Amino acid sequence: MLTVICNAPGTLTAIDREKPRRQPGEVLIRVKRVGVCGTDLHIFTGNQPYLDYPRVMGHEFSGTVESADPDCGLALDDVVYVMPYLSCGTCVACRQGKTNCCTRIQVLGVHCDGAFTEYLSVPQQFVHKAAEITLDQAAMVEFLSIGAHAVRRSNLQADTHALVVGTGPIGMAAAIFASLRGAKVTVLDTRDDRLAFCQAHLNIHAAVKIGEHDQQQLADLTDHDFFDVVFDATGNARAMERGFEFIAHGGTYVMISVVRDSITFSDPEFHKREATLMGSRNATLEDFHYVEQCLRDGLIPDAALNTHRLTLGNVAEAFSTLLDPTQGVVKAIVEC
Repeated sequence: MLTVICNAPGTLTAIDREKPRRQPGEVLIRVKRVGVCGTDLHIFTGNQPYLDYPRVMGHEFSGTVESADPDCGLALDDVVYVMPYLSCGTCVACRQGKTNCCTRIQVLGVHCDGAFTEYLSVPQQFVHKAAEITLDQAAMVEFLSIGAHAVRRSNLQADTHALVVGTGPIGMAAAIFASLRGAKVTVLDTRDDRLAFCQAHLNIHAAVKIGEHDQQQLADLTDHDFFDVVFDATGNARAMERGFEFIAHGGTYVMISVVRDSITFSDPEFHKREATLMGSRNATLEDFHYVEQCLRDGLIPDAALNTHRLTLGNVAEAFSTLLDPTQGVVKAIVEC
C-alpha cells in the first residue's frame, strides 16, 4: 500500500508498505480523507516537540471500515472518523475523564504512525461511526474539536468579549465555537488574508491586524476593559507572552498553542488581574460528539474552511507548497 513517510525535517518519501493485519479489538480502516494540520506542518519543518523521526504523519482522518470484530457495532463500508489520541484508560488523567492529557498518550501521526497511508488498523474504542456527515466533514472533526475543547474549558459566557490570537485552523475553530456561545469574538493576526477570511466566513465581531496600534484598537473594542477570555493559537512564544497584556481583570487566558520554549510573564500584572491561566490539549469524546452535531446542524462553514486538496500520490511532491502564505491555505485535505 502507498504510504508517505517523513524521514527527517523537510523530507517526505512515498514508499510501499505491507497492508496492516487487523488484530482482535481493532478496526481496519481504508483511509479516505486526511486533514493536514499545523502539527503536520511543524513535523515537516522540525518544530514538533513530541516527535521522533521517521514518522508517517496524519491524525485528522476519516475512512470506511474494511474489517472489524462482529460485536463492535461497526460494519463493512461504514463511514468512520478516528479519535487519534490513544489513551491508556487507567492513569490519573484518564481516571478523571481527561483522556486528552493521558500520561501515556500515543497520538497517531505524532507518537506513532498516522494516516498518510491507504490502510490503518486502530483500536476499536477510538473509531466512531460518522452519522449523517460526509467524509470531508468527518476528517475535520478532530481539528474543530480542539477549538471546541478550548472554548468549553474556558467557561466562556454569552455577551462577553473573547480574543483569538492566531487565525490558523485551530484559531478559527476556537473563534467558531466562541461565537456559538454568544461571545463577541475578535481575532488578531499578522495576515490580511486570514483576517479577511474570518470576516467573510466566521461570525466574528472584529478583526485586528497586529501592528503599531493594535493594542489601542483592542482597547477601543472593549471600552478599555480588554478580554474576558483570550485564546492563543499562534504557536509563537513571543506572541504567547504578549497575550497576557490583553486579559481583562478577572479574565482567563487559554493557551492552545504548544512550543518548545519556556513562557514567562509579569507576575504583578497577572496577579492584580486575578487571572486564570489554562493549558488546552487535544479534545475529549464529548467535544467530538458536539462538533459532529454542529456539522449536522450546518453551524460550521466546513466547505469554506477546506481551501486546498491533494491526493496521497502527490503529497510528497506538493506538501511544501502548503507552507507558502501566498497560497491562502486554511485547511488542506488529502484524498486517498
